[in-house]
Amino acid sequence: MTNNRNVWVFIEQDEGRINDVSLELLSKAAELAQTLAGQVWAVLCGSEVADLAETAIQHGAARVLLADHPELALYRTLPYTRVIADLIRAHNPYAFLIGATPVGRDLAPRLASAVKCGLTADCTDLQIGDYTSKKESVTYKDLLYQIRPAFGGNVIATIVNPKTRPQMATVREGVMRRREPDAGRKGEVEPVSVSLHPEDLALQVLSREVREPTVHLKDAPVIVAGGAGVDSAEEFQLVRDLANALGGELGASRAAVDAGYISREHQVGQTGTTVRPRLYIAAGISGAIQHRAGMDQSNKIIAINTDPNAPIFQVAHYKIVGDLGEVLPLLIKALREKAK
Repeated sequence: MTNNRNVWVFIEQDEGRINDVSLELLSKAAELAQTLAGQVWAVLCGSEVADLAETAIQHGAARVLLADHPELALYRTLPYTRVIADLIRAHNPYAFLIGATPVGRDLAPRLASAVKCGLTADCTDLQIGDYTSKKESVTYKDLLYQIRPAFGGNVIATIVNPKTRPQMATVREGVMRRREPDAGRKGEVEPVSVSLHPEDLALQVLSREVREPTVHLKDAPVIVAGGAGVDSAEEFQLVRDLANALGGELGASRAAVDAGYISREHQVGQTGTTVRPRLYIAAGISGAIQHRAGMDQSNKIIAINTDPNAPIFQVAHYKIVGDLGEVLPLLIKALREKAK
């Protein structure tokens, strides 16, 4: 078994469509593999999904391990774990990246347990660096720095796994920038044999119901978000009206969601959605690190807060110190008059 320096990415797909986070991870894996002098390998499971291998190559994969089998048509924990764990044992990748989606959060710990390696969940950054163990007086070179908020988002932890392979991490959607596909990229597609045991098929899918999302924060060019500074559900309507006036999506901090002003699918931040809109307006949001981690890469940030020392102002390009109950109606009125 060769101890290579290849970075693997699990390609999550559903009914022939690749999840965006998998394409984002291919872009990040390309950066990591270049530092490691390794390659990016993609693991693609499904039924009749060979056409998706080319998409993975265009986004950075040098090789696609294609497990195409009718029993893999829909994600089930045991068959997917069996197939991918066998591939890991056969090829011993240096690192393995999986999207922190419901599927990824189910699959990753099963894989880590099966191949006896470490796992860091919900990473927001990945880097390559060295680690010196004071206890052993040994320096481990070129480890995967698995970076994520910890202790409720109050600190940023860097986690390393020096002794077991692969170094495995799940990564939240939207935190890595996705490169544009390169139609001219060449890569290899390697079909792999699928060997399932009867116990792997204990769970059968009898029916399936899919609910399409109604909120599209990740790709929205304009987001207006409200936070704890909103005093009531009625006042939150001002945030909604401003979003409508700008033709943008409605966002919120966790405090606004917990207060019941809006549903969780609108939440931006560490435990919500990571966004990078052209314009982000934060109304009544103090700017705790948990929230800033999900929006501080926005192109332009306007913050409205009564506290001139609010942390949100540290990342804002334009700062309005004032009561949102007074500021938002003025902005809405100006936009509506301009639209006439």
